[in-house]
Amino acid sequence: MSTSELPRDDLAASLAARRELGPDYDAAFADAIAARIERSAALRDSAAVANERAERAVALTVLCVTLGVSIPTSAIAAAEAGLPGLIVVWLALVAINVAFALRPRRR
Repeated sequence: MSTSELPRDDLAASLAARRELGPDYDAAFADAIAARIERSAALRDSAAVANERAERAVALTVLCVTLGVSIPTSAIAAAEAGLPGLIVVWLALVAINVAFALRPRRR
């Protein structure tokens, strides 16, 4: 829970009000706090889902670009340098994808 969603001052004021109202309002107080915590958790979960979707979109883009680039570069390398050129191109493409897969991810 972030500070903006459940500020300490607001919670302290709510606790003080609960003490003044007495035990008759304990259930309503607990329900209100639980609802705020659930909203906070739902917002955090939706942000995590959106971040995961963005990560997948970037990974798919890198994959598609790599595959698209592999065709002409392979043809040029094979025509100009033969098998050694083709091997160099494919090693470079593999290195790009491995580096992308092993990159640090934001949380």
